[in-house]
Amino acid sequence: MVERQTQLDLLFHALAHSVRRDILSRVSQVECTLSELARPYAMTFAAIAKHIAVLERANLVRKERRGKEQVIYLTPQTIQIAEEHIARYSNSWNERFDQLERILAHDPKETQP
Repeated sequence: MVERQTQLDLLFHALAHSVRRDILSRVSQVECTLSELARPYAMTFAAIAKHIAVLERANLVRKERRGKEQVIYLTPQTIQIAEEHIARYSNSWNERFDQLERILAHDPKETQP
């Protein structure tokens, strides 16, 4: 349980920054080298490397050395942990909204003599 909570913390922290979400989106389409990922951003190569390290700690991406380059690729199975977590809350809220809908649909005039 504690390990799962730690994984969720790392995952949501990693997704909290727009640059990391953009990097994740890009590598979800195609593997990219570190230099390819850094190119469109107005930040240092080291800053991009730190963002990738955050994604790596959250197990969202993997880094693999291929020759002189480091290739970054998506590891999508980690998203399932967040999906399950969110689904629990979604189901709970859906049940509450269904109950509210039933209450609002009930016409009190029909039950009065």
